[in-house]
Amino acid sequence: MSFAKLEFFNPFSRSIKDRTAYKLLFSALKGESFESVFEASSGNTAIALASLGNVLGIRFRAYLPKPTPKATRVLLSVLGADVVLTDFETISGEMVEFVRDEARKSGAVNLNQYENENNFLAHRETGKEIAGQLESVGKRPELLIAGIGTSGHIAGIGSYLKERYGTKVIGVVPARGEKIPGIKRPETGPKWIKYVDEIVEVTLEEAIKGVREVARLNGILVGLSSGAVYWAMKGLMPEETTVLIFPDDGFKYVEFFE
Repeated sequence: MSFAKLEFFNPFSRSIKDRTAYKLLFSALKGESFESVFEASSGNTAIALASLGNVLGIRFRAYLPKPTPKATRVLLSVLGADVVLTDFETISGEMVEFVRDEARKSGAVNLNQYENENNFLAHRETGKEIAGQLESVGKRPELLIAGIGTSGHIAGIGSYLKERYGTKVIGVVPARGEKIPGIKRPETGPKWIKYVDEIVEVTLEEAIKGVREVARLNGILVGLSSGAVYWAMKGLMPEETTVLIFPDDGFKYVEFFE
């Protein structure tokens, strides 16, 4: 039996990245006050930080890789964020270092979701939440399938479930030569990838097929990384009690579906 965690019910970015952004921002505010934040993001973390920044009166600048969907850029502009579309094809160590330097030169704070331990810790709490939800219906998670981006959510959730139940963790990445917003290849060096037991590769076409199948079977519009996670599950055909992490909904990705 499979259960999907629908993270688009979070209010700011309609994604799992609300949890990341909240933890990063409020942890930083415990140590100091600041007026602006610069962050590299492929979309959802940027939207969450822009939204929270507006609530707190903190200016936000998003540095985006070149393939970022147009809808994400438009939404960030609506929120009043400064948007910098870079020439980087993916968020690599080089891009993270570039944004860190830009923040230092401008006197801004760089939260750096790719290395900040609070990203991982935020999703340990997500793992605890999932455990409680499953136990309420008499289930124990034997398998977790999630995308690998920063690796924060798959590792945070996965490490908690491993410790509590011995859950196996399957990471989903784009196939070689493919780009799927929100997830990336392991060669980019995600910090917490050591918590992943096995990796499954998915093409963009398969991720889109996954989105369509979820929509037509369940009436739910999920995002591309969610479609990739679903497709990976379909290929594995697990018999164990399985948790799928669906990080966001499909509305930011209409141009891909079109």
